Amino acid sequence: MFDIQEELKKLPQKPGVYLMHDASDAIIYVGKAVSLRNRVRQYFRPSHNEGLKKEQMVRQIERFEYIITDSELEALILECNLIKEHRPKYNTMLRDDKTYPYIRVTLGEDFPRVLFSRQMKKDKSRYFGPYTSAGAVKDTIELIQKIYSLRTCNRVLPRDTGKERPCLNYHIHQCMAPCQGLIGKEEYRKSIEKAIEFLNGNYQPVIKELEEKMQTASQEMNFEKAIEYRELMKAVGQIAQKQKITSSDGEDKDIIAMAADQEDAVVQIFFIRDGKLIGRDHFHVNVGSEDTRPQVLTTFLKQFYAGTPFIPRELMLQEEIEEAGVIEEWLSQKRGQRVYLRVPKKGTKEKLVELAAQNAAMVLSQDKEKIKREEGRTIGALKEIGKLLDLEELRRVEAYDISNISGFETVGSMVVYEKGKPKRSDYRKFKLRTVTGPDDYGSMYEVLTRRFSHGMKEQEELRERKIENDYGSFTRFPDLIMMDGGKGQVNVALKVLEELKLNIPVCGMVKDDNHRTRGLYYQNQEIPIDRRGEGFKLITRIQDEAHRFAIEYHRSLRSKEQVHSVLDDIPGIGAARRKALMKAFLSLEAIREADVETLAQIPSMNERAARAVYEFFHRSNIEGEKLL
Repeated sequence: MFDIQEELKKLPQKPGVYLMHDASDAIIYVGKAVSLRNRVRQYFRPSHNEGLKKEQMVRQIERFEYIITDSELEALILECNLIKEHRPKYNTMLRDDKTYPYIRVTLGEDFPRVLFSRQMKKDKSRYFGPYTSAGAVKDTIELIQKIYSLRTCNRVLPRDTGKERPCLNYHIHQCMAPCQGLIGKEEYRKSIEKAIEFLNGNYQPVIKELEEKMQTASQEMNFEKAIEYRELMKAVGQIAQKQKITSSDGEDKDIIAMAADQEDAVVQIFFIRDGKLIGRDHFHVNVGSEDTRPQVLTTFLKQFYAGTPFIPRELMLQEEIEEAGVIEEWLSQKRGQRVYLRVPKKGTKEKLVELAAQNAAMVLSQDKEKIKREEGRTIGALKEIGKLLDLEELRRVEAYDISNISGFETVGSMVVYEKGKPKRSDYRKFKLRTVTGPDDYGSMYEVLTRRFSHGMKEQEELRERKIENDYGSFTRFPDLIMMDGGKGQVNVALKVLEELKLNIPVCGMVKDDNHRTRGLYYQNQEIPIDRRGEGFKLITRIQDEAHRFAIEYHRSLRSKEQVHSVLDDIPGIGAARRKALMKAFLSLEAIREADVETLAQIPSMNERAARAVYEFFHRSNIEGEKLL
């Protein structure tokens, strides 16, 4: 038994990382400390107050553990790694997990290539970036390959020289074919050096060269070639215009600012490389009401730069942060050179920080409006349905549908909506086992019985193991069952619930003659719905989704030939005889009721096969179709 008060006495007066565990032993918080003894003991003092979020977290702590480090810097690095690995519930979390593209020049090869890369590795290649637009990176690489005729193949040169024919790029004059020995290393290297100069932002030499080639081609009356050079010049110009000069020092900087309200924060970054603004991006951060702006910025810096391979020389921040010194030391260690955290107070840099803050505020405002609209479509729509049916708590809704072809291949589907959104991980498919023929009511009875019996069994197992809040797709029961139909389907569901002694509201989604939803059947009456309301739209989406899921499952099984009639299980009945039986009898019920003489008269059948069919049905007392 973990005695928190006793364990607190054992804490060392050393730097390190502490991990808080809840009753299920999940890690709910990770923190670092200059002194583990002082920091961890603070949480359990009655006078200690770090806000409601930390207070809730402390109430859930069942035990803690800690890892001693030699310095605060080591503790910071370990904290970042553990947060990224375990994503604890009560840590302020960066919600975005993005990777940025680079342009990689493989200088370690005899004939280097210019490639797209998502990682910057410690190899002999040279990397440019990171860039915020993968499309722009691909466009730039394609342009460079066209201008400088660089190879794109994976052949190992010069080992593979002459082993294969040159590729299409050689024939369309976009590769100098080093694979055929048509260009030497030194000459090829000159093209690579020009490409690197281009990537460094020096566009004037290539523009001048292309212009000269265009003029020469024009004078030689080779207008097709002249047009080609003109288009390449335009492409270079477009790439150059995307690089906005923001400073003359040519340094790498990240400009970081934020905007926040009570629940959310948006951090905006401007990426400046070689003095050029190459792009920007924003990140959403979950915050608590007690989180200060410096704390949010500190959390962002730790999580973002723990995961990005490139660290710029300077980070321009909106305001001072508490752990600036140790974060500077950590980033410098990662970069291999000194990194500076600065808070500019005037000039161009201060204006850039202010611009980043304005962008963050705009994104936060726009996203709030988007979230508000989305909540109207989801949670608001559920509230409308709940009000219509006089149900107060409406969070989880389950809908069911049946799909078959003349009863031979019957399948059922269960779709789940939580907070008005589809929860696809909880969708389930059913292969019918006990129903004979095209019997939608019987099929629905089986599906619902299996679904809730399974759920009750899982709940009982969890109770026996004394496990709480371990909700699977069947363990958690819905607040409302929605049937794709009217009175008949609703009564089937109510019968199943009554037999299982469950009390769950059931309503039917009633359609008109044109197969459009017109209302809900609930408690023996049809309730009309405002077709302009979000509730009606959500009902329609749920109904369509249940139908789509059942149909798609049915189609996928047919296309894979995984669904088969029970006839496939009868010895001596192959594809031809099965097809003949299905053509002669419209359902399995009819086949089961036929005698041997009648079965023997079917084309391709004989008395032996007919007797096998008859004995199969009557010996095993099968009541309906078996699907695998």
